[in-house]
Amino acid sequence: MTLRTILKSWVERYFSDEEALILLLVLVAGFAAIILFGRMLAPFFTALVIAFLLQGVVSALTRRGLPHLLAVIMVFLAFISVLLTLAFILMPLIWNQLVGLVQETPRMFASGQGWLDELQARYPNIITPDQIQNWIGVASREISQLGQRALTLSLASLGNIMAVIIYLVLVPILVFFMLKDRDVLVGFMLSLLPQKRTLLSRIWREMDDQIANYIRGKFIEIIIVGTVTFFTFAFFGLPYTALLAVLVGFSVLVPYIGAAVATLPVAAVAGFHFGISEEFVYVLVAYGVIQALDGNVLAPVLFSETNNIHPVSIIVAVLFFGGIWGFWGIFFAIPLATLLKALVYAWPRSMHEREERRGLQAPAEKFD
Repeated sequence: MTLRTILKSWVERYFSDEEALILLLVLVAGFAAIILFGRMLAPFFTALVIAFLLQGVVSALTRRGLPHLLAVIMVFLAFISVLLTLAFILMPLIWNQLVGLVQETPRMFASGQGWLDELQARYPNIITPDQIQNWIGVASREISQLGQRALTLSLASLGNIMAVIIYLVLVPILVFFMLKDRDVLVGFMLSLLPQKRTLLSRIWREMDDQIANYIRGKFIEIIIVGTVTFFTFAFFGLPYTALLAVLVGFSVLVPYIGAAVATLPVAAVAGFHFGISEEFVYVLVAYGVIQALDGNVLAPVLFSETNNIHPVSIIVAVLFFGGIWGFWGIFFAIPLATLLKALVYAWPRSMHEREERRGLQAPAEKFD
């Protein structure tokens, strides 16, 4: 069998269906638009995520008998209140703690060097002076690079004040109209697609609820984990509680990897503040309990309706989509992996399979 014959049979198997070609074109156009114009359309995508998050509340209020416009106005005002609280209360607090942590970094580095000297004195056969010097050299380079990055970021942010203002003004406006005119916007998008879109509609119905549930679930998970972490660290008297709580809360966006990465600053701050003592151990144990409850209790409850995806697939999706789209790639890694899984299972593979699916769908279509 020649290569041409193999390619021909492969194309006939997967792309002989008209709907499969349409779906392929829609996917290619969507990903191309995100890759090429993602930075330009970032306010739109941000507003789209927030609208997805708030649509469930709007739907719940309308089911209770409130007019759609009144429900949208109430939810939008609540969203603006939360946004203003974050902008004028939480963000300044986090910024002040971040500045304090950066100022304390040299002292933390000196304290860590003292611990290494003590370890070398206790275990001279295991830890040599050359190893300590190498570790100190690596840490010094990392700290200097971190300082340069922080300085570059602060200088760059001075030129992006207008961009931040545009976000603060444009995103709420987009959110309001996405909530208010949701049916009109969805109808317009559907009018651009061909009339024959059974496969597209089936995949969209499967993904719509999962993406919405994932976004709302992640938002709730971030709030719960961050709040519990804040009060737990405050109970132990740990400094920089707000900054660490925000870091631990957002670490849930990256399954498995986020918890491990967030452990380093928590352990560093606790070790610097308490030293190697019982309080240090208590803080780490409490942090481990929070992560265990999140992974084994909270996340399964929030995402019980999401398709089960193997941990290896999740990690690969986080690395791949995060490398392409940064934060949003990490945030949507699991929904995108779920979309790929749905495509693999729904994609028509042969004429015989397509006829079987049409036969199975016929009673359902008559029932609808």
